[in-house]
Amino acid sequence: MVIGEDIPLIGKWGMLHFIENNGMAFGMEMGGKPGKLILSIFRIIAIIAIAWFLNSIIRKNAYTGLILAVSAILAGAIGNIIDSAFYGMIFSESSHEPAVLFPPEGGYSSFLHGRVVDMLYFPVINSTWPDWSPFRPGQSLIFFRPVFNIADSAITCGVFAILLFQKKMFRDFE
Repeated sequence: MVIGEDIPLIGKWGMLHFIENNGMAFGMEMGGKPGKLILSIFRIIAIIAIAWFLNSIIRKNAYTGLILAVSAILAGAIGNIIDSAFYGMIFSESSHEPAVLFPPEGGYSSFLHGRVVDMLYFPVINSTWPDWSPFRPGQSLIFFRPVFNIADSAITCGVFAILLFQKKMFRDFE
């Protein structure tokens, strides 16, 4: 696929929509190559901290739901850092033609400077705001707009599980 290409999965409600994310959530970035390196190093430190926390709650026989939620967050974080660390080294650019795996001239970027692939897109509502609406009258209305990947889903589900069930998950820590 090339950047921006779609493959319908559930009609127009769900599709593979190929984009590459240069930075953080929702495409936010931190100051070019130095910012990308700082972000990658921060992600590695966060992964180490999450792994340490996961190890400690396993040793304390914490609530299984908490262990699973933290495991999902860790797995998602590892998936995204692997993409960021290696994707640019092993693939060519894919903005005008499909990427080539292990191109002879090398990848499009160096270690820790690659982009994260996001492909899951579910624009369940694709309409316009009514003219009478106090919010953006007549403008585009798309819900759910973000394009994400499985790793992002694991992180989001893990965080939401912790937020929704925090009393049950952390009762052993009181």
